[in-house]
Amino acid sequence: MQKITINPITRLEGHGKIEVFLNDEGQVEDAFWQVVELRGFERFCLGRPAEEMTRIVPNICGVCPSAHHMAATKALDALYGVEPTPTAKLIRQLEYNAFYVEDHYIHFFFLAAPDFVVGPDADPSERNILGVLGKVGMEIGSKVIEVRKRNREIIKLIFSKAPHPEGGLPGGVPRGITEEERKWIKATTDYSVEFAQFALQLFKDLVLGNKAYLDMILSDAYSLKTYYMALVDENNKVAFYDGKVRVIDPNGNEYALFDPKDYIEHIGEWVEPWTYIKLSYLRKLGWKGLVEGNETSLYRVAPLARLNVADGMATPLAQKEYEQMFSTLGGKPAHHTLAMHWARLICALQAAEHNQIIANDPLLTSKDTRNMNLKLKKVGVGCVEAPRGTLFHHYETDDRGILTKVNLIVATQNNAAPICLSVKKAAQEFIKGTEVREGLLNRVEMAFRAYDPCLSCATHALPGRIPLSINIRDKEGKVLKTISRL
Repeated sequence: MQKITINPITRLEGHGKIEVFLNDEGQVEDAFWQVVELRGFERFCLGRPAEEMTRIVPNICGVCPSAHHMAATKALDALYGVEPTPTAKLIRQLEYNAFYVEDHYIHFFFLAAPDFVVGPDADPSERNILGVLGKVGMEIGSKVIEVRKRNREIIKLIFSKAPHPEGGLPGGVPRGITEEERKWIKATTDYSVEFAQFALQLFKDLVLGNKAYLDMILSDAYSLKTYYMALVDENNKVAFYDGKVRVIDPNGNEYALFDPKDYIEHIGEWVEPWTYIKLSYLRKLGWKGLVEGNETSLYRVAPLARLNVADGMATPLAQKEYEQMFSTLGGKPAHHTLAMHWARLICALQAAEHNQIIANDPLLTSKDTRNMNLKLKKVGVGCVEAPRGTLFHHYETDDRGILTKVNLIVATQNNAAPICLSVKKAAQEFIKGTEVREGLLNRVEMAFRAYDPCLSCATHALPGRIPLSINIRDKEGKVLKTISRL
């Protein structure tokens, strides 16, 4: 058996590789998406006061800090048995929507767009953000920077820092919004909605307007039939900050609808020896391995899952885009992995629209920003729809509020097993024999890149010992001895 290794894989947060195994005829027999780093945040949070979590977890990485911060804040709400004030909820959602806007655009323009704007087979030296700017113009690049800058200013205003916010408090927020601040927030939300519509039109012109790209999106190579999971509001519309967890089966039928605190009844975690990331599955169906179709127990999260699961978007402009997307893709549920890029832009539009509504709400400037009726419950679960998909934080403490258990089920963990399958399907389509040009390997990478994986926060499993190699050198730098532990 022969092996092709893609190491490192590119345009993602973290470190990973792809191993492709060929049979004697040169056909892909199997492929693995491997996470080769370990962070272990669940372990070193133990023994700390629970209220420190809103300061610790935003530092997991610089890509999804607000998601972890908000999930931790909501877990503290539950841990201390307190409901935030209406104004506090508005301010939290304002910050979280701003995070959605800036996060989704950095992925689309910096990580995804090179494959579509420059081309999947372009020279790697050009297949990057500079190549994108060369195609679309510096003016568009300036707009991307501006929309992210403005929304980061909202994050910084509310939670003191961006990209690593802090200050989430059980029952509320650390500060209110003044009338003067509300005015510039309103201006930012207007700018964000305008940019969101522009970004969607750019996608339609450059991607959907190119038949080769549309055919690629609709191809079997980038199609995977699984269950889907996401938060929905009381009307089963797309929700980011709060709601119930809804799961649909591969044919679009509702499989489950549950309160986030009951997640452990529905989600199982599986460990394999070849990766540091746990693999999630639907517990009641049992682990059935890396398979797709009606017999699978795997589910997907992320923007496409969000739209598949919901009955619609929560804002009017996003709803129109939602309807157009599914009309183009042939109905719901859509199993086209690359369509996540389209869904991501629609979610960014909803976030911007929702912030427009919040900016005009009179409650936003109320001084009632925290409910101090705290009572330690010793168990708290917080859940948000992170940009990469459904995120759970589960904390347990002793009588003093010191953490005794921490469990994080992050979006990329939820997607880990489907990512492996997506990579395998793409590899089987594009790799024929050992002589493979770089552009075809990039098409395999595109299968995982659509999920926008974040590996720093996803690596919890420890199947063995971490490989370690230490070189002992003299003052001239000559290696005197090497000590290795594998």
